Amino acid sequence: MASLSTTGQQPDTDKSRELAVAILDISFEVHRKSHEGTGILPLSSGLLDIIRVIERHPGITVAEVAARLGRQLSNVSAQLRELVALGLVTRTRDVADKRYVVLHPTSESQRIRTVLERAWAEVLESAGSRLLPAEREQLAASLPALERLAGFLAEPE
Repeated sequence: MASLSTTGQQPDTDKSRELAVAILDISFEVHRKSHEGTGILPLSSGLLDIIRVIERHPGITVAEVAARLGRQLSNVSAQLRELVALGLVTRTRDVADKRYVVLHPTSESQRIRTVLERAWAEVLESAGSRLLPAEREQLAASLPALERLAGFLAEPE
């Protein structure tokens, strides 16, 4: 994204920076506040990132996960051992090429995702209820653009 400017003129890097900071702040607070009352063992952001990649790309390899996250293969491998031990990810040999291990989410990781997504929504709804009605409408109207932006950001580089 070169700019958040609507005029097509000089890129507004300050607005892009402000948006990035706001998104990261929201993400941090939603993650921090959402585990209460879920009965789910809090997982680090790093582990959740790996689970999210595997859920979006079942059958992905360890190297592909590391590349998508921009992390060292050895670090991802260590975190995957933890996720396998927790019963959140399975590792199996690729049917087409037995040299590769492919990763799949388990039904437990999908259950946890569902519970967490519900908790994330509750945290946002609670904070959002303090916004003005027009601000809530602005956020709702921006959802399609934010989803497209997330898709662009998720594309491999």
